[in-house]
Amino acid sequence: MIKTYEPGVDDDAIVAIWLAASRLAHAFLGEDFIAGEAENIRNVYLPMADTRTVWADGRLVGFLALLGNQVGGLFLDPQFHGRGLGRALMDDAVARMGTLELDVFVKNDIGRRFYERYGFIVVDERIDPPTGEPLLHLRYPA
Repeated sequence: MIKTYEPGVDDDAIVAIWLAASRLAHAFLGEDFIAGEAENIRNVYLPMADTRTVWADGRLVGFLALLGNQVGGLFLDPQFHGRGLGRALMDDAVARMGTLELDVFVKNDIGRRFYERYGFIVVDERIDPPTGEPLLHLRYPA
């Protein structure tokens, strides 16, 4: 089930999901960077994004945050990978926005595989200033 993010209600679950998923997909950024970004998720990114949540087994297990047609983040509790929940969130975003764009770290194999299977295409590559890591800029529809 997909729901609209409820500020103040969903925040703790979203930050916990972001931490678990980032430790898996973004381990190359290091624990200090990941832990430091957790408060930015809560205090900076969530308030400015159009965020939808996905629920399974009676609990919030993932979210997708949009900034216009830019996917600011798609994260699932790693225990719920492979169940079609990420696809459901992306389908919801496409239905609402049409064309989507996003950045994904080159080293994020999990994200890159998901976006490639979904149909995103690479349109640019650059370096992420805060991390120094290469990013791919993707667009959907292909």
